[in-house]
Amino acid sequence: MTEIFTANPAPPSAIGLRVPDFSVPATGGEFTLSAFLGKPLVLYFYPKDNTPGCTTQAQQFRDLHAEFAKAGCVVIGVSRDSLKSHESFKAKLGLPFELISDIEGVLCRMFDVVKNKMLYGKKVLGIERSTFLIDADGILRREWRATKADGNAAAVLDAVRRL
Repeated sequence: MTEIFTANPAPPSAIGLRVPDFSVPATGGEFTLSAFLGKPLVLYFYPKDNTPGCTTQAQQFRDLHAEFAKAGCVVIGVSRDSLKSHESFKAKLGLPFELISDIEGVLCRMFDVVKNKMLYGKKVLGIERSTFLIDADGILRREWRATKADGNAAAVLDAVRRL
């Protein structure tokens, strides 16, 4: 099994590769990937707290959280917002899972989710809504890139059940 997981401007698929360990700030304390080995893990990247699409996506992961838990799967949201913003967003929506604050963009670069986007007619760099399913051994099994907020959680849950 290959142990290398890299992202470059046009990366080949990283599916089947081990995701390297990382430690980043999150609501509820530091999040370390290796602490979750033995369980499937969903990392969903979203652009910004308290925006319509991101709220919809978070609510759908929240509403299906019991089903993810029943499947033994951990769900984690990731954006470049501050921990303070995440804490507020999490409380406002009653999210039962943690949110990673990737202010420095370490995970965004690792998973190659920062893309040029149009915002009010201007090109900006931002997070492309993407979701990744990592199996209990730390291997990337599925990815959903440039996904829509609505329906993403249900599609990911279906994939988790098929692991």
